[in-house]
Amino acid sequence: MSSIAMPLPDAGLLAAKDRIVRALTEALPPETVIFDPAETRAYECDALTAYRCPPLAVVLPRSTEEVATAMRLCHAAGVKVVPRGAGTSLAGGALPTADSVIIGVARLNRILETDFDNRFVRVETGVTNLSVTGAIVADGFFYAPDPSSQLACTIAGNIANNSGGAHCLRYGVTANNLLGVRMVMADGEIVELGGPYLEPEGLDLLGLVCGSEGQLGIVTEATLRILPSPEGARPVLIGFDNAEVAGECVARIIRSGVLPVAIEYMDRICIEAVEAFTHAGYPMCEALLIVEVEGAEAEIAEQLATVEQIARGLDPVEFRLSRGAEEAALIWKGRKSAFGAMGQINDYMCLDGTVPVSALPATLRRIGELSKAHGLDVANVFHAGDGNMHPLILYDANTPGDQDRAEVLGAEILRVCVEAGGCLTGEHGVGIEKRELMHEQFAAADLEIQMQVKDVFDPGWLLNPAKVFPLDASAPRRDPKAGERA
Repeated sequence: MSSIAMPLPDAGLLAAKDRIVRALTEALPPETVIFDPAETRAYECDALTAYRCPPLAVVLPRSTEEVATAMRLCHAAGVKVVPRGAGTSLAGGALPTADSVIIGVARLNRILETDFDNRFVRVETGVTNLSVTGAIVADGFFYAPDPSSQLACTIAGNIANNSGGAHCLRYGVTANNLLGVRMVMADGEIVELGGPYLEPEGLDLLGLVCGSEGQLGIVTEATLRILPSPEGARPVLIGFDNAEVAGECVARIIRSGVLPVAIEYMDRICIEAVEAFTHAGYPMCEALLIVEVEGAEAEIAEQLATVEQIARGLDPVEFRLSRGAEEAALIWKGRKSAFGAMGQINDYMCLDGTVPVSALPATLRRIGELSKAHGLDVANVFHAGDGNMHPLILYDANTPGDQDRAEVLGAEILRVCVEAGGCLTGEHGVGIEKRELMHEQFAAADLEIQMQVKDVFDPGWLLNPAKVFPLDASAPRRDPKAGERA
């Protein structure tokens, strides 16, 4: 992570900008192309705000066909393209380079079709995650993936990073709820993958696209699986005076056969920040679990009885059942506000390494040791049920060297996750944040195969440059013109 860097502008950058802007404005409605430096500055970073770089221009198309036009022009000119959803990426996934054009989907924000009999909804990918459920909740359905940023993040970004959320333990991540996509390829060709059915024939190209971080194309429409709303749901708060014991509680719940809809974790630093921010009524303890189960009343009671028996056996400092819809909403408001609450007290770097649930106690202990060794506090708030950790490394951006120290600590924490049998990212993506750590998880042959796949979709390597793959190995495997190995 400490090797993050953006390429310097070429000498001919202004000329390149003039050429591509002229081509875009001639082919597209003028209001869809932004090239004034004062306006493109709004797109110079995503939620990884430590790194910034203004693009050549920004295109905000209003249809798939306009996306295809912009892609064809950039492809013909050899101009790099950075796909962008809402810019909520925490890994620099939507960070432009100085020689790139951003193509955003913000104006592609329509719900195109709902089919409750076959349980799917078709949307343009600029719609926000939360608005999908908002469009169908009155009919008794919901869309399961629910990232903490669901109020702002788009379906495009969810597909790019295979996002999950608090309820992915039971319902799965985006890949488990994505049925089909309409996508614009690097050369402007429009393709359709999958559709409103469970098992399409042929190669699983849909599974390849989901989680590809804008390396293979721009997804403009998506067909999503929707589910009937549960009969009921009930969260419980469980407080412990020891982080490792809380981790053990999670592991025991999973081993018991009970499958909660969510198991969320917060440590003391985060609890105190959230309580000051939302007044959610959280107990002050070293580690807090939010466990939610759902179903019919009898089913809920049976599951909660098992959870309580497991928790009581670990001597919790508090075990509190929610007493109604208002209290349940407040419990979740606190969790959904955690990242914002932490931002009130310090700058932070948010990681998302994933480990096996059985490795949570040891991983939490190791993170604590690394925190002390580096002299930086680490707050933990994460999806404990599937081991998707979100350590927040606190630092002061105004203190020289603090950010570098945070990046070094972040890299060590992610290495711990990989060593524990996990992976570098659960849902934020690799972006620029983790690209130099890809060697930690993948052998050279594994990375080679991944880059050969990119060659097939994007022979000129124009899509989302300087992301995902280590820079020392990041180049086309083949000459896109000659068709031979480079």
